[in-house]
Amino acid sequence: MADTIITVAPTGAFPTKEHNPAIPLTPREIADDVYECWQAGAGIAHLHMRDDAGKGTMDKGRFIETVGRIRERCDIVLNLTTSGDLNATDETRMAHLIELKPELASFDAGSMNWMHSTLFINHPAFLEKLAGVMNENGVMPEIEVFDPGMFYNATHYMKKGILRGPGYFQFVLGAAGGIAATVENLVFLKSLLPPDAAWSAFGIGAGHLPILFATLALGGHIRVGMEDNVLYAKGRLAKNNAEFVARAARLVREANGSVATPASARQILALPARPSLAA
Repeated sequence: MADTIITVAPTGAFPTKEHNPAIPLTPREIADDVYECWQAGAGIAHLHMRDDAGKGTMDKGRFIETVGRIRERCDIVLNLTTSGDLNATDETRMAHLIELKPELASFDAGSMNWMHSTLFINHPAFLEKLAGVMNENGVMPEIEVFDPGMFYNATHYMKKGILRGPGYFQFVLGAAGGIAATVENLVFLKSLLPPDAAWSAFGIGAGHLPILFATLALGGHIRVGMEDNVLYAKGRLAKNNAEFVARAARLVREANGSVATPASARQILALPARPSLAA
């Protein structure tokens, strides 16, 4: 087996301390958490920010502070969200990419009825503008696919030359309003991929472990963390995000695979190399 990249999504835009007291919310908490996850085997960190009230925000200053704190301590690949606040403008969804030029950022390839209660809007004009900003600033899109239509949107942009193929796809299964977290759906989504595309997947909530096991069996990369699931096991809250990462790393090794370091994750995704930092 080739190296498997473990992405940790420590915060997200919605879980709160009421859901799990261990979820990191402030820049310091997120940076400390990511450092522990890096030590446990995470190669990529997918970052959301929260405001003082604990709500999702695209505040550029918080991204700058958090990224700076992380970069001082480890070489983990950083993947910054572009959709952490449903009330954000097109400009605030992209401003931090221009400022920080992260290696990766999320590209949500379509709109959807989010949680059956509101709209998650990714207008075609915005997606074309976002792809342009990513290209201009050396940011690789992590193409997030919540349903099959988003996959076909992404391949449309590849045909137009707006996105560069073969792409790095993140399959999101189990979001209310998106495709259900079943193994059959994961197999279907994988069957759509263009040759040589890199891919990862995760299941939300109760779908977390089934999709994790199936993704490993199918040769994909994996994502874990409290953005997607606050329970480590049925009836038991996760102690921290590093606990999710450590389990994922054990499962990779039990399957006779190896866990991708940040350096090997960069090689897999054809990202520029950067100096490693000692633990």
